[in-house]
Amino acid sequence: MWEDRYSASDDYLFGTAPAAVLTDNPWLVTPGASALCVADGEGRNSVHLAKQGMTVTSFDTSPTAVKRAQALARDTGVTVSAHLSDWDSWDWTAQYDMVAGIFIQFAVADFQARQFATMQAALRSGGRILLHGYRPEQVGRGTGGPPNVENMYTEALLREAFAGWQIERCAPYERDQRSGSGHVGQAALIDFVARKP
Repeated sequence: MWEDRYSASDDYLFGTAPAAVLTDNPWLVTPGASALCVADGEGRNSVHLAKQGMTVTSFDTSPTAVKRAQALARDTGVTVSAHLSDWDSWDWTAQYDMVAGIFIQFAVADFQARQFATMQAALRSGGRILLHGYRPEQVGRGTGGPPNVENMYTEALLREAFAGWQIERCAPYERDQRSGSGHVGQAALIDFVARKP
């Protein structure tokens, strides 16, 4: 599915500017720290973190997206270790200071639980998880995201999934998005940031 979407055009589907959650919250960046950007698409978020001085690894299932991520890093003058991989083939034993999942809500409920568990495993103690995505109110708007409410994030879902973690931000809000041609218009969003015990 994603390869079809990315390869349908020569343009960056979601643009090259990072998701606003990163620019709105510069405190998320720790220069010199390591970050893993999961299902990172065409690299707009991993490249931004690398520009801020983080050591960044990323992966995506789409060959076209990974090639564009590598090109964006090269053209921007930063290094991102961008890999072609599906979720279950990734080496989740490697440890990072931050794991970022930005608009990764393609997972049904059982896969979503596995996503959360594997991201948790990839974080060092004291490491930070960043999740940014859509709330149930997004369904039917046609401005981005999957069409199913079960794919969406709620405050209760995220707090339960990361019970016992130090929550640094859990914020639902509305925003007018302009990210390439993929995310355009008013969106129901949520940011979730927590530190692993």
